[in-house]
Amino acid sequence: MKPYLLLVGVGGVLVAVVTLIGGRAAGIGGAVALGAQLGAVALLRPAMRAAQPVFMARWLGGMGVRALALGVVLAIAATHRAALGPLPASLGFLGVLLPLLFVETRFLR
Repeated sequence: MKPYLLLVGVGGVLVAVVTLIGGRAAGIGGAVALGAQLGAVALLRPAMRAAQPVFMARWLGGMGVRALALGVVLAIAATHRAALGPLPASLGFLGVLLPLLFVETRFLR
C-alpha cells in the first residue's frame, strides 16, 4: 500500500504544478495521467517476479492503459474545445505522466 500512496503523493504534486502552469485543462490532463499511471502500476506490480510472458503481457497492458487514457483526453478535448483545450490538456497529461514513468521502478519494488 505504501508504494501506491507515494505514487499518489508525487503525482498529486505534479498535478498541482501543471495546474499552476497550464490552468484547469492541464490539471485535468494531469489527473487523468495520474489515474492511468496508478492503473498501470497496479496491473504490473503483481507480476514483477512472474515468468517473462506474464510480465510482458502485464507491461503491455499498462502501456495500453496509458495510451487509452491519452486517447480519451484528446478525444474529449477535440470535441469540447471550449471546456477543455487540447494543447494544455495534452501537455498536462505528458507533464505528469513522463516524470512518473521515469520513477516508476521506485513504485514497483
